[in-house]
Amino acid sequence: MPLLELKSLAIGYGHHRVLEDINLTLQRGEIVTLLGANGAGKSTLAKAVSGLLRPQAGSILLEGEAIETLSPAMRLQRGIAHVPEGRQIFAGMTVAENLALGGYAVSKADAAAQLETVGSLFPVLRERMNDIAGNFSGGQQQMLAIARGLMAKPKILLLDEPSLGVAPLLVAEIFRLIVALRQQGITILLAEQNAKAALSIADRGYVFENGRITLSGVAKDLLESKEIAERYLGMSGTTEASDAAGAALAAKLRGVMFGAE
Repeated sequence: MPLLELKSLAIGYGHHRVLEDINLTLQRGEIVTLLGANGAGKSTLAKAVSGLLRPQAGSILLEGEAIETLSPAMRLQRGIAHVPEGRQIFAGMTVAENLALGGYAVSKADAAAQLETVGSLFPVLRERMNDIAGNFSGGQQQMLAIARGLMAKPKILLLDEPSLGVAPLLVAEIFRLIVALRQQGITILLAEQNAKAALSIADRGYVFENGRITLSGVAKDLLESKEIAERYLGMSGTTEASDAAGAALAAKLRGVMFGAE
């Protein structure tokens, strides 16, 4: 039984359908990536899974149980944590205060244990617990947003565009952290425009185009397909320099994924 399953899901705003006939599975312990251009529906799907949007049709099953009518708070209690696009940290609060808010849905004992885990994964946060979050760089804020999501002790972590607005060196670090989270037993659903980096660490991928899934498969196959890269991932127009940079990052991340480093 999949940990998460979406069946014939349709999502929209009023009469405007953004996603149509979405069928997707997420097995326990996987990293599954959602790929596509801006506006393809990746963020909309993440919001539907976390409960921020109610689907207009279809079902969302968590461990075989329908959850599409549950509130975001109830889904968080069931183990689905959402790190939204744009980070959305509380900029005027300290790191410790942000993390405390992330742990509101679990017991004090679990929150304390998660804080230890977060501290080991994010030493920069552990060293700056009393610093104001708004003074952090974009990459550090993204790490804080992920850490805040982890405070809920999730089974599934929804990551929406974690590389957006982040310096390249920190992008590599964030993707290494995603791999580390999977190694700790957390299942990851990753919505990401950085296709090469995402596919380098993922098990499987789904490609979104015009509100539908147009392709799905093993991440390695998608990453190595020139036709898919040009048609679906928007890589045909990249410059030689940027393509080389993307390939270098992908190679580094593959090393992390398969233990080459």
